[in-house]
Amino acid sequence: MKAHQKDQPGKQGAQEAEIAEAARRAALLALDWGTTSLRAYLLDASGDVLATRVSTAGVMNLPVPAEEGGFDAAFDEACGVWLEHAPTLPVIAAGMVGSAQGWVQAPYVETPASVDALVAGIVRVKTAQGASLCVVPGVLEPGALPNVMRGEETQVFGALHGALHGTQHGTLRGTRHDTQSALIGLPGTHAKWVVVEGGRIARFYTFMTGEIYAALTAHTILGRTMKRPAEPDTHAFLRGVTVAREHGCEGLLATAFSARTLGLTGQLAADEQPDYLSGVVIGHELAGLEVALARRDVTLAQCAPQLIGSDSLCERYRLALEQFGCMRAHLVRHATERGLWHIAMQAGLVGSPR
Repeated sequence: MKAHQKDQPGKQGAQEAEIAEAARRAALLALDWGTTSLRAYLLDASGDVLATRVSTAGVMNLPVPAEEGGFDAAFDEACGVWLEHAPTLPVIAAGMVGSAQGWVQAPYVETPASVDALVAGIVRVKTAQGASLCVVPGVLEPGALPNVMRGEETQVFGALHGALHGTQHGTLRGTRHDTQSALIGLPGTHAKWVVVEGGRIARFYTFMTGEIYAALTAHTILGRTMKRPAEPDTHAFLRGVTVAREHGCEGLLATAFSARTLGLTGQLAADEQPDYLSGVVIGHELAGLEVALARRDVTLAQCAPQLIGSDSLCERYRLALEQFGCMRAHLVRHATERGLWHIAMQAGLVGSPR
């Protein structure tokens, strides 16, 4: 025990030296600030990540109320240790921090939205520590049924920026070298599918897939007979996808109840029902996407979409897409930090990578 106590000061000193060195090498502080979490990236002059800090202080979960300095408190908790060593570091943020409930409201940029339009829409807020926080605006697709995004626009341009630098990218019609045209999927609570044309966000579709699944399992009779499996059941999941694909015209309201009736008739075990229902709701999402694309003479099966999100969820979507004949979907990593870097570079906050 005494030896351990002796080693602690040395360990702490090494950590402080490591933090100071990372801050000294940093060219940008980039924040992905959402509803429930804050993720901070310290990036070097090449746009590579030097360090990451994660906080639960999303815009709806601040350490103290916003009117009492909650945003400053959350920012200082996540980034103060770096800014002590690099107080003039430029700071950029994307996500719900720019919403009406955020630190400062950044108005939406309308589609078709380019990186230049996002840069022109950046709004700045001065922090208590003296830093100027540049907040990226969201994107609005106007119309009778308007659509909005905040944070996903940064990930989209991060994926495109990666494509321009030689990483894999997804295309609408399978033309593997056309980085100006892409289909990008962002699975999650409110899943989004973004169509990029001419290097701009042309249009996008939002599906409340994750939230609807959570509501169905927790607040309807469907959850009463379910039992959580020890491991994800791919067979049950794909069965649900097939049901949605083959009966998509009947709609989710007509097919979701089969999660219960198949159980009641002994055709679906209790621990198969959660993954089966997941397949049904994701399958209906993809069926809806297929119809939306077809309106513009694009076939989902022809596309090679990029998927941005957790590995496990994106793999689930990749398997579901295969049931629709879309065989070339693939996961893109680091889209958020890459997008924040690219927008910061376009805004002149940092120079071109060395």
